[in-house]
Amino acid sequence: MSEQLKENKNTHSEHRHYGIQTPGTSGVAGTKRYGMVIDLRKCIGCMACVVADKTEYDVPLGVWRTWVKVSEKGEYPDVRKIFMPRLCNHCDYPVCVRHCPTQATYKHQDGFVLQRYNRCIGCRTCMVACPYNARHFLPAKRTNMSLPHAVVDKCTFCIHRVKQGVSPACVQACVGGARIFGDLNDPNSEAAKLLATERVTVLKPEMGTNPQVYYIMADKDIMDEVHSYKHRSEQLKEEFNDFKKNHLGMQHGDLIEGEGTTKQIFENLGTFAEEIPHKFLEIGKALKRLVFNR
Repeated sequence: MSEQLKENKNTHSEHRHYGIQTPGTSGVAGTKRYGMVIDLRKCIGCMACVVADKTEYDVPLGVWRTWVKVSEKGEYPDVRKIFMPRLCNHCDYPVCVRHCPTQATYKHQDGFVLQRYNRCIGCRTCMVACPYNARHFLPAKRTNMSLPHAVVDKCTFCIHRVKQGVSPACVQACVGGARIFGDLNDPNSEAAKLLATERVTVLKPEMGTNPQVYYIMADKDIMDEVHSYKHRSEQLKEEFNDFKKNHLGMQHGDLIEGEGTTKQIFENLGTFAEEIPHKFLEIGKALKRLVFNR
C-alpha cells in the first residue's frame, strides 16, 4: 500500500470503517480514481449503453447493469422527454461494502466497487443497503450455467476492459458521446477536465457515499425518484409495474412502485427461501457469526 493510501486510511479510520477494502482515493495525489461523467445534453435515450452491457456480460432478462430512466415534462403540445442514465456509482465510501456479511463485495484500490461471486451467499443485504438501486440478483438457472448465478451482480465499470486500455462497453457504445470515463485524479483526463469546468451533480449526496458518477445538466425532477414516478404518464406507470409483476423470481426485492411494500418484502423473502434454501441457511450462519462473532 502506498504512503498516500496509508495516510488517507488513517485520516478516515476514526469515522469510516467499511470492512476490508482500500480507503477513499478521490483527490488523493499519487493514486488512481476511475469515475464517469455523463453529459445529459448529449443523451438521446437510444439505450445503446443498456444493450452494450447486456451483450458484454450476457445479462439475463429482467435485470440491468445500466439502465436509462425516462420522464416526461411539460404539457401538451409543449412536451418533451428527459433521460437519466443510471448505473453503480462506485462510491468512494460504498455502504454496500460495509453491510456485506461475507465481504463478497469490496472496493478495488483504483476505485472500482466489485463482486467476488464465490463469497456471495445471495442474502441481498447489499441490494437493500445501496441507496441507488444499482444491484440486481442473478437467477438460479441460466442458459449458460458457467456464468455467475444465484448471486448479486452489478456494474463493474468494465474493469477487465479498462485494465487493457479499452473504454467500458457502455461508453464505447454511446452514440452521442454522453458518457466520459477516466481517471478523475489525472487532471489531463477528459473526465477530470469536465469536472473542473462544468457544473456537475451527483445522486443523493446527502448519503455521504461520495459517488463517482457525475451528471452535467441533470434535471431535478428525474433525479428525485418519487417525484419522477408520480409525474410519469399513466401508461408508463402501468407498463413499468406490469413488467415487474411479470418477472417475479428474477428480481427479489425489486418492489412495485406506488404500492405498499410490506407484503412484497415478505413475499420476496419467502420466494428466496423456497428457491435456494441452501443459500438461506448460509445467511443464518453468516448472521450468527456477525452478531456473536463466532
